[in-house]
Amino acid sequence: MYFLNYQRQWIQDASRLKLCQKSRQIGLSYADSYDSVRKAAVAPGRDVWVMSRDEAQAKQYIRYCKHWANILHYAAADHGELVFKLRDGKSAKVQVLTFASRASIYALSSNPDAIVGKTGHVKLDEFALHKDQRTLYAVAKPVIQWGGTLSIISTHRGAITVFNELITEILERGNPMGWSLHTVPIQKAVEEGLVEKINAANHKSTSREEWLTQQRGECIDEEQWLQEYCCVPGDEAAAFIPFELINACTDPEIRLLSLEELVQANRRESQLFLGVDVARKKDLCVLDIGEKVGDVVWDRLRIEFLNQPFAVIEEHLYSLLRLPQLKRACLDATGLGIQLAERAAERFEWKIEPITFTPRAKEELAIGLKVDLEKRHVRLADDDKLHADLRGIRKEVTLSGNSRYAGETEGSHCDRFWAKALRQHAARYKVCAGALVG
Repeated sequence: MYFLNYQRQWIQDASRLKLCQKSRQIGLSYADSYDSVRKAAVAPGRDVWVMSRDEAQAKQYIRYCKHWANILHYAAADHGELVFKLRDGKSAKVQVLTFASRASIYALSSNPDAIVGKTGHVKLDEFALHKDQRTLYAVAKPVIQWGGTLSIISTHRGAITVFNELITEILERGNPMGWSLHTVPIQKAVEEGLVEKINAANHKSTSREEWLTQQRGECIDEEQWLQEYCCVPGDEAAAFIPFELINACTDPEIRLLSLEELVQANRRESQLFLGVDVARKKDLCVLDIGEKVGDVVWDRLRIEFLNQPFAVIEEHLYSLLRLPQLKRACLDATGLGIQLAERAAERFEWKIEPITFTPRAKEELAIGLKVDLEKRHVRLADDDKLHADLRGIRKEVTLSGNSRYAGETEGSHCDRFWAKALRQHAARYKVCAGALVG
């Protein structure tokens, strides 16, 4: 059979409401695109509205649909990228594939306003990663009122999500809405032939056990393995930064630049801010650059060093500090960082603020970053290692009643968290003629 059993079960499920909690990269969206083509192309077809996490995923979904249209010999017109005008005067980019049935598949990033007033089938892909799940669901539900179906597919993104709320309703509260639930952890996908499919595509002969061991070993931490592959939502109670904040501030369109690209791309009016968490051998040394546009700081560059000489770290640091657009830098001046911060301050004077990591300073930095996330004053790159460090920080209370911020992920003591916290601290001050203004 071309489809694996879990893919076939999803395609054949004709339920009005169906939901799948799944592992990453098991081909379910690929199988779902086959279902979308059948729903739109076979008379009497209905429009299919696919809400993807971002434009790249929307384009990929339409490529899958074109593949199935060719295999099934359905005549289809690819309209490419169209622009929908929304009620608020804004616009949304939409990928459109139209069939002889006169029905179309519309794939777009998650702007709920784009499907207001529409009818047909709705697919919410990677629903738990959407920024405003409640609004998206509220808008999507009426679209199916005249005979369509609603399908939700996603990996988990923490326990406090609308996606997990729906699953809890199904499993613990009697499923009052009547969802058809599919659960596909990585172990089930492997048992039903996923590894053999991957081997065939890559001309390999990896065993199931070897493949699973490799996937687990490449995860940053246990939470990533459980959540992204085993359908177990992350524990929000223990984390200082909840997934809700990370999701809301993550922009999948951000691409981090190299140092050379940053130098070439920066406009004279740009305002760059730098945070440096210093380490030499055991931990990472992280240089984090953000560009401030209005009140929002956008991720632009992150350089990481492990077991590198100070001369190498210093060379890259000075290359950044020489940029006229670099307005301020906060450097970790604890332990090994003292010398680096002092030497940088000698050369670049007012641009440099050395910060010693006392418990009080770390609390101010940690809370400052969290507040910036809550205010949506940060735009994060979609990066697993960064997100793991943000999630890895835990607020602990000592026996004496003091707060302590600590955390550890594989290959990092949450160094990316502290570099970003230092960067945000730097960005909270305005620079006027060389003077810092709070």
